[in-house]
Formats: sequence, C-alpha cells, structure tokens
Amino acid sequence: MQDVTTRIEGRAGIVTLTRPKALNALSHPMSIAIEAALDAWRDDPNVALVIMEAEGEKAFCAGGDIASIYHQAKAGDLQPARDFWRDEYRLNVKIAEYQKPVVSFLQGFIMGGGVGLGCHGSHRIVGDTSKVAMPECGIGLIPDVGGSLILARAPGRVGEYLGLTGERLNAADAIFAGFANLYIPETEWPALKAALIETGDATLAEAAGRAGAGATLPALLPMLERTLSAGTIGGILERLDEEAGRDAGEDNREVAQKAAAAIRRGSPISLAATLEIVRRARGFSSLREAVALEYRFTWRSHEFGDFVEGIRAQLIDKDRTPHWKHRAADAAPPDYVAMMLSSLGENEIA
Repeated sequence: MQDVTTRIEGRAGIVTLTRPKALNALSHPMSIAIEAALDAWRDDPNVALVIMEAEGEKAFCAGGDIASIYHQAKAGDLQPARDFWRDEYRLNVKIAEYQKPVVSFLQGFIMGGGVGLGCHGSHRIVGDTSKVAMPECGIGLIPDVGGSLILARAPGRVGEYLGLTGERLNAADAIFAGFANLYIPETEWPALKAALIETGDATLAEAAGRAGAGATLPALLPMLERTLSAGTIGGILERLDEEAGRDAGEDNREVAQKAAAAIRRGSPISLAATLEIVRRARGFSSLREAVALEYRFTWRSHEFGDFVEGIRAQLIDKDRTPHWKHRAADAAPPDYVAMMLSSLGENEIA
C-alpha cells in the first residue's frame, strides 16, 4: 500500500513507513499490511531478519493516525477505533514474540503507535535525532501499544514519571528507560542496513552499538522516588510541589516544576488510570497481559473517557484547552477509574 512498503531484499524482510509528511503516523491499513508481511516471512527460509525503517528525517512514527477516530466517534461510530486498537495490539505482541530478529531504526519522533511498532523488537536502534515519548495522557488516552510494560520495567519510578508527564527522551535516556537497546550514529545506518541485508546477521547491529551520551534520568532517580512513589495523583502533585520548593538543586526543582505542570495539563481519568496500569504491569510477565489491560481503557476511551475531547483540543481545533470530564488533575473518582479498567467480557482481547 502507499503508506507502507514491505519487501524482501537479500536476507532481510524490510518494512518501510512511507508517509513522512504525516510523520509516518500509523493507520489501521498500515498495521494490517505490516502484520501480513511478518506472517509471510516467519517461515520463509530466505528471510533471516526483519528491518523496520521509515522515510524522512523527522520521525520513525509519531503515533497512531487518530484524527479519523475523532470524526468517526463524533458521528457515533465507535467500532473502527476499537478494531484498529485490537489489530494494532496484536501486531505489537507479534513483534515482541517474533522468532527472527527485528531490527528497528528509530530516527526523529517515536511516540505512541511508533513505540508499539519500533520498541518491542530484538534490536531497537536510536541515534542523535531520536525523541521517544508516551504523551497519551495529554490527549485523554493512556500509554498503550505495550508501552505500559516498558514503563513498568523502567528503573525506579521512571515509568510513572514518563507515563504521567509525556517527557521526551533522547537516545541515551531511551536506552536507560528500556525503549531502545542500541545507540548507533545515524551516519552509520545506511552501511549497517546494507550489511544486514547482505548477511542476515543481526549480531552486526550489536557489534556497531556503543554507549550514548547525555542521559539525564539516572541522576533523577532519588527525586523521582521521593515524589512519584505517592499512592495517588494528588499525592504525587503535592510531593512535586514540595520538591519544587526544596533547596535541593536547581535541576531537581526545575524538573519537579515541569513535571507538575505537565501532569496538571493531562486528563484526570487518563492520569489515574496510567498510574494504576503501570503499577499493575510490574507484576506482568508478558506483553499480552499489558495490552489486554490497555485495551480495556482504550475500548472505553472515546465513549466514557476524554479521548475525543483530547483529540479535538490537540489535533482538530488546536486550541490546546481541553475540557476534561473532571477539572482537577486528581479529581477522577477511583470507582470510575476501576470501571475503565474492568473486564470487557466478550470484548476482551483473547
């Protein structure tokens, strides 16, 4: 299809996202096409590994193509989005469990659906332009596409911090948090791709990897433990405000202030659900468990959550002033959040 190409070249199956003007946003048809290619290559002896790449310098994939969801939901049609998420999450699991190496080249923005596509494979390569984020609370969703499990497995309270604030990560921090595992300068990517295509040997990527510079998250771990370990969104905000007033170093104060401001902009329903999902996912052993819980929220998100309003404010009207169902960041009732994460019965992901 026009927005993604799949082909076999040498020893590699290659998936290329081809809509750079849309920051390679992932649509439902693109997801289906990628899954079909992975299925075809699984037992093909000529395919030794899979390469995930994208055209353009600005983004590997900046998220799902959600503008269409807004128009469908406003027209009262909720099923297309639910079908998209179900199929997308199935693809995310398939990538994570794929029996051949999946080598992803992650330049520019990698957010939302881009994380699901590029950050579950065996070899996740970032470079100097990479910016990884899960900003879903700002549009009334939750970190999904299996991102909740990555956040849950991040060191300390990094998962809560990234999930609630949507903070963007450079290459070194993306590796520290678990979204990527290899840093390779982007000038070396063409030669590496050529070698992978010729040999089908994914260990060449491992050999080319090196330590990325500029990680900021490790120094924040003590402060994040003091603040993000609180049991509720209200408690987290209270501790962040206290941290912002502490004589604990300018960097900590600035991070605390910025984090509190970001959380206060998010959907209260999404914030409370994200906190619950990330903490619950720490007990999960597989991506399947994570996407099943995520799907409960996303299935309900445009009917009972803030997702439609979040899209309107950020992408449609672009007024950046969403009118959430609950005004204060810590105002989502616990029983409402529990409902958003309760079983879907026959609609559960199998």
